[in-house]
Amino acid sequence: MTKRKNKARRIRDVPIEEHSTAAWANIEREKPGSKVTVPSAEDMELARDWVNENRK
Repeated sequence: MTKRKNKARRIRDVPIEEHSTAAWANIEREKPGSKVTVPSAEDMELARDWVNENRK
């Protein structure tokens, strides 16, 4: 392989995002008609705090 292909492969091996903190990671329930997932109250509070702390 060329150096360019090796570099591209190394870049793709690094995860882009952390899925354990994603909104769908801790699903409390699912709305029956729309199949929309609803997180727990604790997870919503943590997300709200994160947004408030990380404003630009």
